[in-house]
Amino acid sequence: WDTPFHTAWQPGPPAGAARWFLGGRLNVSVNCLDRHVEKSPNKVALIWERDEPGTAVHITYRELLDLTCRLANTLKKYGIQKGDKVAIYMPVSPLSVAAMLACARIGAVHTVVFAGFSAEALAGRIVDSGCKAVITYNQGIRGGRIIKLKTTVDEAVKNCPSIKHVFVAQRTDNKVQMGDCDIPLEEEMAKAASVCTPESMDSEDMLFILYTSGSTGKPKGIIHTQAGYLLYAALTQKYVFDYQQGDVFGCVADIGWITGHSYVVYGPLCNGATSVLFESTPVYPDPGRYWEMVQRLKINQFYGAPTAIRLLLNYGEEWVKKYDRSSLRTLGSVGEPINKEAWQWFYQVVGEGRCTLVDTWWQTETGGICIAPRPSEEKAEIIPAMAMRPFFGIVPVLMDKNGKIIEGNDVSGALCIAQPWPGMARTIHGDHQRFVDAYFKAYPGYYFTGDGAYRTQKGYYQITGRMDDVINISGHRLGTAEIEDAMADHPEVPETAVIGYPHKIKGEGAFAFIVLKDQAAQTDRIKEELKTIVASKIAKYAVPDHILVVKRLPKTRSGKIMRRLLRKVVTEQLSNMGDVTTLDDPSVVKEIVDAYQKYKEKSSS
Repeated sequence: WDTPFHTAWQPGPPAGAARWFLGGRLNVSVNCLDRHVEKSPNKVALIWERDEPGTAVHITYRELLDLTCRLANTLKKYGIQKGDKVAIYMPVSPLSVAAMLACARIGAVHTVVFAGFSAEALAGRIVDSGCKAVITYNQGIRGGRIIKLKTTVDEAVKNCPSIKHVFVAQRTDNKVQMGDCDIPLEEEMAKAASVCTPESMDSEDMLFILYTSGSTGKPKGIIHTQAGYLLYAALTQKYVFDYQQGDVFGCVADIGWITGHSYVVYGPLCNGATSVLFESTPVYPDPGRYWEMVQRLKINQFYGAPTAIRLLLNYGEEWVKKYDRSSLRTLGSVGEPINKEAWQWFYQVVGEGRCTLVDTWWQTETGGICIAPRPSEEKAEIIPAMAMRPFFGIVPVLMDKNGKIIEGNDVSGALCIAQPWPGMARTIHGDHQRFVDAYFKAYPGYYFTGDGAYRTQKGYYQITGRMDDVINISGHRLGTAEIEDAMADHPEVPETAVIGYPHKIKGEGAFAFIVLKDQAAQTDRIKEELKTIVASKIAKYAVPDHILVVKRLPKTRSGKIMRRLLRKVVTEQLSNMGDVTTLDDPSVVKEIVDAYQKYKEKSSS
């Protein structure tokens, strides 16, 4: 790990690199499965908390190894080899976990795509990564509703010439159309051998690609490798949450995000834990769902998103207090900064004031938790809504506008990390230059997180939010440029600018300003069409909450849109507009303020 940051990462080890996987078994799936099967084959690896409450399925380590090997042998039968890319478009289930581990076992690279993404977003990721196969379900079930997964995959693969096969598993009994390249997954697995020799992998071989939003339109395929990633996921899961053997670890994230990769699948399974797979929603069939599950499954660690906590807080305490939460020891918050009110409710109401609550800061790119209140000295203080302490080996620094390190405490700046750590991303798929530009160019010799932070009097870290054009909707990072690119497809909308604004439940929401070709056009129709376009190009969660028609956007003389002015308008900081001298025509500000006031009056009436 002494290699300087700026050295271009190349697949394969540096000369004389340490082989982390002991005993010559260089495979992530062996570390997550075989070694536990040797010691305690009947230990429960996964508890699948299905959509309908009370229908949980328990899967032992032996059963998960069997599933994984059969799936791996099926992939091999259809020509998937070491280094090939495989897309997984599935909700959380034992089979989706087995699909990830099966890829790891044969040395294939998985890219899990959140099963709420549109066909176009799925196709974009398949094309960028060059996947040879997709693994999916006929349908999904969430919150009592059926989700047409296979239909979405069919639409996506029309535009993906690299796809040779689509493996289709059955989540429901409903029949779906099967084409020439479609393979019924369970039927094939039933015929496959239940033993699959793991591929010998190098510590720096690619393990997976996971797409995340950047400040430019195109999502970035973040690459994580074998040994460092697994080591980091396992260590953070153990020490941040005080995981003890025999605990039931409940991370309610989807596997389509990095949280699901690190704290539903790889971290817990590497540690031989029992990991909960949550298929449903926090309010199905009612707002007591999480806590009913905690009582029934006797969950010891509960790790979730502030968005869900803010949502549940509105339903009141009775839904929580109805259930026995005495099994809980550690609560965790992930995905976005948690506000103090939500933190206090989570701590006092859910945790009864006796559970450790860790507000964790990390990113897709960091592979695992980097700043969190634990581990620490025993009974060390925890300050509400603060990530506080760097994890082992993480060296945070704050930088000023001139790229100089800010020393001392009670200071704010750009949050950077000063030395490499095992879980860090190695590159962006197919675009190493973009990797260097995005993370290492702003502050040479340091990893720039894109976030701002405050270091308190006592030297603790508080994350203050993004410093670029990226917004965080319900814990999902989304570049405003992505939404703008989608809306730009509307023939009657030549210009758009999207900003994030504070949202009571979601943390942030998207607010779009649009210019119409024809000012007399039917604005309501166009707004609805724009919402449909964003939902179909990205996903429903990306749809702007507000769309405001303006005559023109605030631009500098060089044509750059000044989004910070739009932010000031929406957050009503009109007395503090800052420098507007670089605007091509400063009178545009009054125009937009007037349009916003009218829109607000109309909305409230």
